[in-house]
Amino acid sequence: MNAIETFPSLLRMLGAFAVVIALLGATLWLLKRGAGGRRGARGFTVEAALPLGERRSLAIVTVEGRRLLLGLAPNHVSLVTELSATGSFEQAVARATGESAAGPKS
Repeated sequence: MNAIETFPSLLRMLGAFAVVIALLGATLWLLKRGAGGRRGARGFTVEAALPLGERRSLAIVTVEGRRLLLGLAPNHVSLVTELSATGSFEQAVARATGESAAGPKS
C-alpha cells in the first residue's frame, strides 16, 4: 500500500473517532444537566437524613428555599414539619415528637 491508498482510510478513521468523541461529549453534557441521570431537580437538596430502622427515616430537604422535615417509609412520604431557616435537625425532631431538645419528657 502506498500513501495515496491509505489516506482515505485514515480520513475515515479520524472521522469515526471525531464522531465518538462528540457523542461522549454530548452524553457528559446531558448528564451534567440532569437529563438521564439520577439528580434531583434544581432547587432540591437533601441536607441531612436520620435512619430509624426497618427502611424508615427522617430527612431534611430544601425545596425552592423551604426547609422541610420529611418522614420516609417504603411506600409513603409524610411532611412532619416545615423548618425555620435557622433551626437544627435535633430541634425539629424534638418539636415534632413533643420532646425537649435536652431529652425526652418525664
